[in-house]
Amino acid sequence: MLFGTGIHSVADARRLARKRLPWMVFDYIDGSAGPEHGAALNTRALQDIRLIPRVLRDVSNRDLSVSVFDETAQCPFGISPMGMCNLAAPRADLMLAEIAQETRVPHGVSTVASTDMETLFKASGGAAWFQLYFSGDGSGTFKLVERAKQAGYHTLVVTLDVPEVGRRPRELRHGFKMPFRIGPRQFVDFAMHPRWSLTSLMAGSPKMANFDGKGYIFDRMESRAAADWSYFDKLRAAWPGKLVVKGVLHPEDALRLIDAGADAIQVSSHGCRQLDSAPPAILALPEIRAAVGSDFPLFFDSGIRSGEDIVKAYVMGADFVFLGRALLFAVAADGIKGLRSTWNLLRQEVSLAMAQLGVTTISDLKNCDHLWTYKAPADCGY
Repeated sequence: MLFGTGIHSVADARRLARKRLPWMVFDYIDGSAGPEHGAALNTRALQDIRLIPRVLRDVSNRDLSVSVFDETAQCPFGISPMGMCNLAAPRADLMLAEIAQETRVPHGVSTVASTDMETLFKASGGAAWFQLYFSGDGSGTFKLVERAKQAGYHTLVVTLDVPEVGRRPRELRHGFKMPFRIGPRQFVDFAMHPRWSLTSLMAGSPKMANFDGKGYIFDRMESRAAADWSYFDKLRAAWPGKLVVKGVLHPEDALRLIDAGADAIQVSSHGCRQLDSAPPAILALPEIRAAVGSDFPLFFDSGIRSGEDIVKAYVMGADFVFLGRALLFAVAADGIKGLRSTWNLLRQEVSLAMAQLGVTTISDLKNCDHLWTYKAPADCGY
């Protein structure tokens, strides 16, 4: 199934994406805040988690399905909301929606998606969740909430970890802006990547599709610092469906959000695109799990680059896992073919890891007994 794509890991997809995308676009997708120590630490923290294999357990039949808000997802991972996906390749948003429909996993549709929310809800077969940023005085935000209701969305994901947009030096060096402003530097960049440039030109320049109509204005760099608890209360009152809060790393925030009516919390550092000094989200996850208890829905994203990383997130306390950059690398590498290859290899990696751990269901992973920690013997006997 994977032969011919050149993708046998997420690292392969990233390598191909880096080769094929303009430098400006690749660094927009791949880049993080500041000197990017935080993003590296996210990856390293996941790498440093060790799992203990078990033997002689019948693992011949393994089930990767997961229950999410009383719906059954056929995969234990879904699609994080990502802005301007069509920068990776024309129709990237629709490719992700197609995968979501096939596997019945949540598809996060960003406020700043390249395709409008109505089209993506239909393309995902109703599996889409709409992600919301607070904007300005909130009037634009609540217009989008009403629009999401009318489109049929049942789940809203409000991202609260962007009071101000983080400084991402790689974007700044390239002069990345939306919409594109083409100067000499960008012209050379695009000319050096003709495949991307020609296909993007034929498809039309990517845009923030949810703001294409009259009365909708979005400034990517706009301050959202005015959002407070009263804003959340208004949002909760305005939204009748499930409300997920994304971007939580502190147990006290998690507990207060539960009291305020959140239906689920997504533990996330935004891939360290906001605060370089943020702790690794995977290490914050068990602290928040301990605070909220075993029954409250906790989702996770940040730093996931393999199926084993997905398994580790479940072992550390997640009820569902979302991927972002890894999927855009796959699309940029080889379109829908690259996306399917990467999706399938991630499923295979999850399944193989489950076999090694001696479990047959995702719920079996939610157990700290799978974690390995070195314990020095009290007496080595030498």
